[in-house]
Amino acid sequence: MNFDLDPQLIDLRDRVAAFVRNEVIPAESKPFTPELVAELRGKARRAGIFGPQLPREYGGLGLGTIAMCVLFEQAGRSFLGPVALHCSAPDEGNMELLAHQATDEQRERWLRPLVEGKIRSCFAMTEPAPGAGSDPTMMTTRATRVDGGWEINGLKWFATGAEGAAFAVTIAVTDPDADRHHRATMFLVPTDTPGYRFVRNVPVMGEHGIGGHGEVEFTNVRVPDSAIVGKVGDGFRLALVRLGPARLTHCMRWMGIARRAIDIATDYAKQREAFGKKLTEHQSVQWMIADSEIELHASRLMVMQAAWAHEQGSEIRHESSICKVFVAEAVNRIIDRAVQMCGALGVSGDTPLEHFYREARAFRIYDGPSEVHRMVIARNVIKGKR
Repeated sequence: MNFDLDPQLIDLRDRVAAFVRNEVIPAESKPFTPELVAELRGKARRAGIFGPQLPREYGGLGLGTIAMCVLFEQAGRSFLGPVALHCSAPDEGNMELLAHQATDEQRERWLRPLVEGKIRSCFAMTEPAPGAGSDPTMMTTRATRVDGGWEINGLKWFATGAEGAAFAVTIAVTDPDADRHHRATMFLVPTDTPGYRFVRNVPVMGEHGIGGHGEVEFTNVRVPDSAIVGKVGDGFRLALVRLGPARLTHCMRWMGIARRAIDIATDYAKQREAFGKKLTEHQSVQWMIADSEIELHASRLMVMQAAWAHEQGSEIRHESSICKVFVAEAVNRIIDRAVQMCGALGVSGDTPLEHFYREARAFRIYDGPSEVHRMVIARNVIKGKR
């Protein structure tokens, strides 16, 4: 693996960093409205940094996995950054999925307006108990054959972006008697379909973001065969195809927040005096800075290696699980240290650290909790599949 970045990528990285610094972070104090999103996306388009993950034929930059990760870290220094560049979850993962797995008809109907920012999407897989959470074999949502297509019944929750979404990428069991990896199928369900109901936004720690974290109900929802992504029984495989690279981009976005947390805390420690000297002169503070820098550096190398493997054609299931566990836990520790270094200021609303702290906790749960990924990693090692 060559650790040198292409000069063009370095230039693009620096332009994204400057855009986030000069345009996005100052906008954090403004009310989060559709008008603000449109304004920032317009500026990103004019800056030539819009849609880094999208194919060029859809107005994106057509970048590979490594380049995307490099840019996502810079965009992630603000929660508004990925929104401005149109590479925030869940639309980013859904666009990537549709670009590579959808039919021409599906791309024209859903991908093009999604890319253009005219509509939003959500990803409906997780269910409340006793349905599927970390174990997809517990999925209770069913899609049964009917004349002309399928009828879906079930309840999903934590469908991020569900409120106001135009369609839901939905996973439902189509053959409960098949083996565990071929029971489910992926459907594109328009949210104005009779029987589809947005129930509520689930109250969560932190902010909701665009569209919230929705609970959605499917009651005799009819969709045609043309709504299927891939083939019948491909749902689990396609979910993994979507989630593999998405875990890497999640990691890089959060590493941008971790970098900013380190910078905020270090800048404060350079100025604040206690017990006769600057905080940065106290060994306990120096060690917190060092530990955070070490973990961020290790996280970046880990994700970049997985991105490189993905570009070489690897499925990176093992690598992405390792990244997800390490980075999610490292980011939480880094933000926690930053809050500790800033003391009372760190838990106040005068810096974004307390917001980062609340939002980061969920990172150890979504896209697979650390415990499940550890189980998968261990199984791979035991079987010699790594």
